[in-house]
Amino acid sequence: MNPLTKVKLINELNEREADLGVKESVSWHSEYKDSAWIFVGGFPYELTEGDLICVFSQYGEIVNINLVRDKKTGKSKGFCFVCYEDQRSTILAVDNFNGIKIKGRTIRVDHVKDYRPPKDSEDIDDITKRLREDGCAPKAPEPSSSSEEDELYDVPVKKPKKDKKEKKKKKKEKKEKKKAEKEKRSRAASSSPPSAAVRVKQEKEDAAYDKYNQRGAPPPGGQQNGQRAREEEERRRNRDREEERRRDDRRDDRRRETDRERDDRRRTSDRDEDRRRDRR
Repeated sequence: MNPLTKVKLINELNEREADLGVKESVSWHSEYKDSAWIFVGGFPYELTEGDLICVFSQYGEIVNINLVRDKKTGKSKGFCFVCYEDQRSTILAVDNFNGIKIKGRTIRVDHVKDYRPPKDSEDIDDITKRLREDGCAPKAPEPSSSSEEDELYDVPVKKPKKDKKEKKKKKKEKKEKKKAEKEKRSRAASSSPPSAAVRVKQEKEDAAYDKYNQRGAPPPGGQQNGQRAREEEERRRNRDREEERRRDDRRDDRRRETDRERDDRRRTSDRDEDRRRDRR
């Protein structure tokens, strides 16, 4: 089967499961729940193990990788096998990386059920040997000094009860001081003489405001004029409604007349056709 058709089939399976809302226990991924290996094929020959780790480590920590190379030349054949630390990362990798393009080439990513990594031999490169011995996971940085280790592993010691008692006493003293200050302030406010009456300046009246107010006020008899205008508007509206009704009635009458004429024509035409057939 063509690898591109396999890519399309995998994408179609994922789309169907997403539309139907299939659970993980029933999904097609559950067949490969015992394997943390995936197959990657179709990528450019220029990519190395490090490039592949950078790409596929987005969805989990990679533990092992086997880039298949030619034994004579040492060049990659364009496919490899990747092992994740967590098996659930394989599902994410297959769903998200299958069908993407790397340097203009579409790659295929699929599960591997029973994969056995190759045994070490003399023909293996130094790079692959190092990867299989050390692994692909990032190493934890070594501590710079012993003092940092001591700080990390220091166990917090409980403070004695005497310190807690001293803190409580200090809090009580602060509260008492605040209360005394408030009482002093309240006494000083009560003993102070009443303040003199405050004078408020009256603003000058503006004559222009009265003129403006008079302009905005309705003239005498304005209410009656408004009522008359409203009545006239209602009358006009009623007239317009009656005219619209009359127009609608006329239109209906015309339509009925045209329908009758059409029926009469059809009947006459049917009669003529019947007579002609009888004559024949």
